[in-house]
Amino acid sequence: MTKIIIFTAVLLLVLASCQKDPGEIKVDTVNNKDASKIQFKKQGEVYFQDSLKNLKKKIDVEIAETEETRHLGLMYRENMPEEQGMLFLFPAEEFQSFYMKNTIMPLDIMFVNSKKQIVKIHRRTEPFSEKSLPSMKPSMYVVEVNAGFSEKFGIKEGDHIDWRKY
Repeated sequence: MTKIIIFTAVLLLVLASCQKDPGEIKVDTVNNKDASKIQFKKQGEVYFQDSLKNLKKKIDVEIAETEETRHLGLMYRENMPEEQGMLFLFPAEEFQSFYMKNTIMPLDIMFVNSKKQIVKIHRRTEPFSEKSLPSMKPSMYVVEVNAGFSEKFGIKEGDHIDWRKY
């Protein structure tokens, strides 16, 4: 009986994380005609490491740490160099879910727990899709990079990240 209750609770948490937030922020500060004006602003670096903490790859990142910047993410960007990405910092470790609404370029989305371990990678996401891309496990950080990046550099679930913020 206890297993059924625990399973039901976990299932409800996963389903709840997949729903759109009714209090979702509407980002009206950017529209299609202003998309070309969004410029990359280097705010730090992310280091991808294997399970032994050996460096696999370093990239420059913008950091999304406010509710508004996390919501906007990489929406409306037409392209991004391979050596760049975005790091999302959340205030607490919990189930996360992203979608590709208004995101022009395909991405690899990596969910990372509070121990900085990659717990889920959604590879080659579909631009403009409103399909929920859940973390499947609690995560506190998310890294978005160009589609194919994780495969090209051998980044996999169980690997780690670290970062330096400017």
